[in-house]
Amino acid sequence: MTLANVSAVLFDLDGTLVDSGLDFQVLREALAWPADVDLLAYLAALPSPIQRAAAEQTIHEFEMAGAEVSTWMPGAQDLLAALAAARIPVGIVTRNTRAAFEVCRARLAIPIANVITREDAPAKPDPSGLLFLAERFSILPENAIYVGDYIYDLHAARAAGMRSCLYDPSGVASFANEADMSIRHFDQLRNFLTLAINTQ
Repeated sequence: MTLANVSAVLFDLDGTLVDSGLDFQVLREALAWPADVDLLAYLAALPSPIQRAAAEQTIHEFEMAGAEVSTWMPGAQDLLAALAAARIPVGIVTRNTRAAFEVCRARLAIPIANVITREDAPAKPDPSGLLFLAERFSILPENAIYVGDYIYDLHAARAAGMRSCLYDPSGVASFANEADMSIRHFDQLRNFLTLAINTQ
């Protein structure tokens, strides 16, 4: 994959820039929902408002607990500093709530102002949040890269017409072949981007 003409780098939040220790399978079990179901889609399809409200509260508490113990992923801060030094716009598009993000922001001093949460745009794999930031940055989608750790991130990037980078520290993601590129550490992406910037 070429990283030429990079105008912006967008990131997922949990499992990508930060580690909140969230195990979504545990959450599904707590909710007594089917394994591997899309949590937000399943929530939206619940027929009872009472059921939805109870499930929303459980999900909210789960996300907030994770945010309160969140830590930076290795190399993430250095990558963001390098992007800032190169004057490359960055943004976050997350399926998390604004409240959970703000806890992460306050805890880790996340230096990113352009953030789209699930209250701001339809949740990934819908590409709306990615396209919104591309428009805000006045760039073509094909000149942006979206970095995430899950298949929804890759599908959202593809639907938006952006390049995708899978953050896969274990190197065992079964869907890695759907990404334009994969990295196991953010130093790899920083090196790729440095080379691209220096040759433009």
